[in-house]
Amino acid sequence: MDSIKLKLDFYKPRRMKSTTPLILYVHGGGFSGGKRDDINIESFANNMAERGYAVASISYQLTMKKLGFGCNTKSSDKINAFNTASDDIIQATNYLIKYKERFNINPNQIILMGTSAGAEAVLNLAYVYTSKTLSKEVKFAGVISMAGAIITLDNITTKTAIPTQLFHGTNDKLVPYNVAPHHYCDKNSVGYLKLYGSKAIANKLKEIDKSFYLYTIKKGDHSWSGRPMNQCRKEIVDFLYYDVLKKNNRQTETAI
Repeated sequence: MDSIKLKLDFYKPRRMKSTTPLILYVHGGGFSGGKRDDINIESFANNMAERGYAVASISYQLTMKKLGFGCNTKSSDKINAFNTASDDIIQATNYLIKYKERFNINPNQIILMGTSAGAEAVLNLAYVYTSKTLSKEVKFAGVISMAGAIITLDNITTKTAIPTQLFHGTNDKLVPYNVAPHHYCDKNSVGYLKLYGSKAIANKLKEIDKSFYLYTIKKGDHSWSGRPMNQCRKEIVDFLYYDVLKKNNRQTETAI
């Protein structure tokens, strides 16, 4: 791990009188592609910086580059991709916290955010993956998932739940909106992996009376994994302010 060098782009608010909240963004691409400095990510990050949020867009290991991420790829390899990316997010977080004075960020106001594979990675880190290497200064303040899912709901409890915003199309054929196999693979395929999507996660948070913001796109496909960054900035800022920073225990459900 020490021999692997990963990069991040840091977007700094112009006016930083005190420590600022940090959005830690993880790009999509099926764990085999994508990049941290995509034009849409840059636009979103600059916009958030103008609103007073620091943003770190990170690179992570593309472990599925030669394996693919379909039904012919072993489910164990898929889970390993989730966990490796989650660990890379931890390393990026630890780096930012180590130099928190330089970056002027608040360790208690770090929000995880991801698109598609990135959404799976941040949800995995928030609710599934267990690591002893995350800085003890950090307790993630929230998570924003755009077309993400996790392999189990069992670890979402009253103690572990954090404000969670979920964007998802009901007709997503890659990452299920509710509960279904990843890529809707046949049960007999090596790539069969049951996933719990945005609706299932929201239902669990509702059941335990914890904060969530579910944004459903009726008949929306997987293209909605990237569109909220540009089309739903108002909703993202609303969530960040009221649910994360003000810690209002809201349960918001919107459908378009």
